Amino acid sequence: MPNAKIDTSAVEIIEIDDPAIANAGVELLHQDVVQLQREPLKGHQVIVRLDGATVLYHSTNQRVRTRPILDSHLLGYVIFSPTTAGTVDGLPIRPDTLFIVPPGAEIGFVTDSGYESIGFLLDTEELHTHLLARSRENEFRVPHRSEAICVGAERSRKLFTWGQGLIETAVRQPEIFNLYKEQRTSARGDLIETLLTTLAGAQALEPDRSERTSQMQSTIVQAAEQFALAHVGDRLYVTDLCSAAGVSERALEYAFRAVMGLSPVAYLSRLRLHRVHATLLAATPDTTTVTIEALNWGFWHLGDFSKAYKQCFGELPSETLCRSPVR
Repeated sequence: MPNAKIDTSAVEIIEIDDPAIANAGVELLHQDVVQLQREPLKGHQVIVRLDGATVLYHSTNQRVRTRPILDSHLLGYVIFSPTTAGTVDGLPIRPDTLFIVPPGAEIGFVTDSGYESIGFLLDTEELHTHLLARSRENEFRVPHRSEAICVGAERSRKLFTWGQGLIETAVRQPEIFNLYKEQRTSARGDLIETLLTTLAGAQALEPDRSERTSQMQSTIVQAAEQFALAHVGDRLYVTDLCSAAGVSERALEYAFRAVMGLSPVAYLSRLRLHRVHATLLAATPDTTTVTIEALNWGFWHLGDFSKAYKQCFGELPSETLCRSPVR
């Protein structure tokens, strides 16, 4: 599964066909990606580094779950294309909404095919310096936890269009940002001012009844997932997950179907397959074996494991292990 990569200083373009390489080139956050469909993954990622700010574009052809964790010195803003469908921490993506991620926070995305997002990652010290020089330091508020704000459909569209224009310019003419510091500085200033304009008059999003239900289901799924990952060596049953999440079997089933589109057992099996896959990609036949890693992640029937693994990743686990390690 090769991936095409243009490795430059300020501009980086990565074609992703494997969830285990979703972190390639992104040193500012860690992404934990799980495919929720069996179709081959085709993701596109563009990174534009602006010396104190980063613009990060993502798109994917299939439904995925990802939980990025931001570095402790960064403040993140995430905007989506008007046609993107999915949820963020259980809240359905809307065309009038901007998501804010404070330093060091984790945020959960479940996105449908055709997904497009642009993340604006700002170094908090650089941001403070920019605002202080303009006597506007009180205009940016850093939330204590991830939150959604309503900026209006028109402002949301304009911010996405601004980011899209920057990404398209970087793809067509990467030398503009790679070679000229003044262009990176100018783009960083434009980014901050564009964000200030977008945020002016923004209001906290008040979820309606169906959105609150979706958020509650997302919380149930996350609790069950965290419990399962903390007990990978145990033989877990649905009742164990229900106890961990504090819900009935029916509520657990409804939550997983609504959030992930899979049953609890199917999703957690898929999650563990991805963990094995990432481990095998980072290893060599001299350091581990397929059997060891399968058992480590709770797969006791190795024949069934190999079959499920090939259905998910298009190759046998032994073939993954024999490839060059991905770091």
